[in-house]
Amino acid sequence: MATASPARPPVFNLPNYLTASRLVLAFVLFGLIAWAQWVACVVVFAIAAVTDYLDGYFARKQGICSPVGRNFDPLVDKVLICGAYIFLVPIPDSGLTAWMATLVVARELIITSLRGFLENAGINFGADWLGKIKMVLQCATLFGVFAAMHAAGDDSLARGLQLIRDVLIYAMLAATALSGLQYLWRAAAAYNFAGTT
Repeated sequence: MATASPARPPVFNLPNYLTASRLVLAFVLFGLIAWAQWVACVVVFAIAAVTDYLDGYFARKQGICSPVGRNFDPLVDKVLICGAYIFLVPIPDSGLTAWMATLVVARELIITSLRGFLENAGINFGADWLGKIKMVLQCATLFGVFAAMHAAGDDSLARGLQLIRDVLIYAMLAATALSGLQYLWRAAAAYNFAGTT
């Protein structure tokens, strides 16, 4: 007698719709950066951040944990964050340079690929507290850059916001590098442990 396999959650569900909407918002944000619409950038990025919270909230509440959502959600996050940093680099006075964006993008690509490799090998490799701090600082830095760019015409306000922006940038870069190194160390330890069991 054949046993029924557990039903897969549907691909078209509320959490995945929210994730897809964040992908659309990412491309809207890139256009707004290119057009120097800084207030609109703040609004769109804030909405995208809310959808990131809501898709996880509804996935947990509805008991939906699909392979599509598990991979689609972090991928969209990477497109949003990395794309925003890339689009900001060529803009004068953004405070960001090519090496900074390269560090952000390289860390995300390396760790995402490493996580996929380990999880395919049956090794659980989720985010930890330093990775979450890194994400918060990456988002805060983007808000700081948008605010400083909007205030560029007001010298006194702009100087204060630029200082805050620069502090956020270097704090974000430190957290990005440290979390990347920590993930590499964790991955090596987990892989070696799995190989000995």
